[in-house]
Amino acid sequence: MAEVILKNLTKVFPGKVTAVKGLNLEIPNRQFLVLVGPSGCGKSTTLRMIAGLEDVTSGEIHIGGRLANHVEPKDRDIAMVFQNYALYPHMTVFENLAFGLKIRKVPAAEIRSRVGEAAEILDLKDLLGRKPKALSGGQRQRVAVGRAIVRKPQVFLFDEPLSNLDAKLRAQMRVELKRLHARLDATMVYVTHDQVEAMTMGDRIVVMKDGLAQQVADPLTLYDKPANRFVAGFVGTPGMNFFEGQIVSNGGTLTFSSPGVVLPLPENWKASLAALADRRVALGVRPEDIASPAAQAQASAPRIAAKVEVIEPLGSESHVYLNAAGQSFVCRADAHNGFAVGQEVSVPVDLRKAHVFAMNSGLAVV
Repeated sequence: MAEVILKNLTKVFPGKVTAVKGLNLEIPNRQFLVLVGPSGCGKSTTLRMIAGLEDVTSGEIHIGGRLANHVEPKDRDIAMVFQNYALYPHMTVFENLAFGLKIRKVPAAEIRSRVGEAAEILDLKDLLGRKPKALSGGQRQRVAVGRAIVRKPQVFLFDEPLSNLDAKLRAQMRVELKRLHARLDATMVYVTHDQVEAMTMGDRIVVMKDGLAQQVADPLTLYDKPANRFVAGFVGTPGMNFFEGQIVSNGGTLTFSSPGVVLPLPENWKASLAALADRRVALGVRPEDIASPAAQAQASAPRIAAKVEVIEPLGSESHVYLNAAGQSFVCRADAHNGFAVGQEVSVPVDLRKAHVFAMNSGLAVV
């Protein structure tokens, strides 16, 4: 296995469309790294440049200590798993798994050994004689992964491999891929637009937007300490609530003021927010910190008066959508929460995990 290093990596397509802008990234040996972001953010282009399927406009790609910019894809010692599986329909599972090895003139005995090992890892032993049309979506995906495994590459690249599967199967495959990573102890780079996949699978996550890395961190750091408003809103389900308003300083106390939302801010925020007094900011509060047991347990917790608009029951919990003077927000509540559509409520807010973002730059201040 090998580390991957990207130095000031840039990709400009014809028409001066810049897909990736000066990306610097170190992916240590044996790490599971996820590139996540909305469509068009540059994540798949980055993966394709690592694979050698896209030329690099500027910058450097190092794989296993070797500059790989001008190395042919077949010589980079990487294996890529695509979104559409790309299996040969006229070949059996065994033949699909073995095809790449045959092209490289690997001895037949070693081919059988490698295919057998991959089939054992991925529970494909009973399917080796079938053709792709006789397989389910999940089985086809496992064959595509197996075809990468038999190569024993330095780096595995995954380009949204689960997006064609239904929700239940995606959840199962997430677990299988994590187990696979632990078993192979391999370097893996995984691209997805699904933040749930990113959070549940990645050792480290790169959140991208407009060709730029917005933040690179482990999942909990991304969630608890987002670098900016985009990351805060992208990570988490439902997304973070943002209230746009003004920091008001009055007699040494700071208050966040917005139509329908007036909240006294924690004392320990004073130093960080002093320079923003009387300026507009965005206050970010996650749904689980509104009307939560922790908020209700605080006798002095600030409250928001709102009207219940929609309730989404999800079994163990409900998402309750509220409106305060035209500002919509959502809280995660217990399934038996007592809320009713049309009800006027006063919900407590736990600000201990809240964030303040500068209005112009979007950068986190608190």
